[in-house]
Amino acid sequence: MKILYGVQGTGNGHIARARAMAVVFRQQNIDVDFLFSGRDESKYFSMEAFGNYQTHSGLTFYSEQGQVKYGKTFIKNNIWRFLSEINQIDLTPYDLVLNDFEPVTAWAAKRQGVPCIGISHQNAFRYDVPKEGGNWIEHSVIQHFAPTEHSIGLHWYHFEQPILPPIVHTLAGDQQTKTAQDFTLVYLPFEDLESISDLLMKFISHNFVCYHPNVIEHRRVENIEFKPLSHTGFQFDLNQCSGVVANGGFELPSEALTLGKKLLLKPLEGQFEQQSNVATLEALGLAQTMSFLDAATLRGWLGEKQAEVVTYPDVASALVEWVLAGNWSNQDDLRKQLWDKVDFPSYASLT
Repeated sequence: MKILYGVQGTGNGHIARARAMAVVFRQQNIDVDFLFSGRDESKYFSMEAFGNYQTHSGLTFYSEQGQVKYGKTFIKNNIWRFLSEINQIDLTPYDLVLNDFEPVTAWAAKRQGVPCIGISHQNAFRYDVPKEGGNWIEHSVIQHFAPTEHSIGLHWYHFEQPILPPIVHTLAGDQQTKTAQDFTLVYLPFEDLESISDLLMKFISHNFVCYHPNVIEHRRVENIEFKPLSHTGFQFDLNQCSGVVANGGFELPSEALTLGKKLLLKPLEGQFEQQSNVATLEALGLAQTMSFLDAATLRGWLGEKQAEVVTYPDVASALVEWVLAGNWSNQDDLRKQLWDKVDFPSYASLT
């Protein structure tokens, strides 16, 4: 079986999920080509796991100072180039397209009649899961941005819906530390770097490690260690830290939960998915939230005790086995098998 895997490149979470899947495909000697869209080609980093991957412009969302700008998003996306990219892809060599919210391969598969399975967190919002805010544009995007023949949604809890647990890619067990270090990991890529610095410097007695797209060189300023984006470095610090301050994406909180790291999340304003994610984790008792870069909230959160581990199974391996089995319309056994292996801390609120 030869597979094309289309991955949304706008956020690093989609890429982290694809990286976990790539490891399993390689172990199974499955021939998979990867295609990424939604980011400038020069902005991808730590992509060794994907071999000779392709990039396309696709469609992307633009934000400024932690808020989605729909006007700018509409103006800066070139719809004619996007349609051309769809028409130029030849899917003849492929038996199957896998898709993580990537529009070029999704629409190409639909147009050429190639089987396509969508595996994404966005697909969970097709079902009756907690949703916060959102307008008709955002709900339409979930439904039509990357249409697939079969849809698999991923979420932290099943909410009695036909969805799966997260695909989590972290350090191998023998690389993980057992004792957290005395620093907080900060990853707020959609926030202004100077605003982040101003917030963290108010807590001069506490150490922070901050990754940000605008950091070019590794440097230390007062109590903050600034680092450029690096998958390997980030995974190491995520494993070592005592807690994580982040936006409201899906993959990083998933990784933090499996490592037992406490979470403080600030959703991207005007972004339905992030607002829903943060509200969901808060309701589950698995994270604290702030609506802006709030020193009072951060101060209280820093004083909180350590979190406990959320145990999720190896979803990537189970999914690859399911894909290879070929019965793509039946997900029931897969769902039951995976959720039966999930274990939440005693303080989680699951009712």
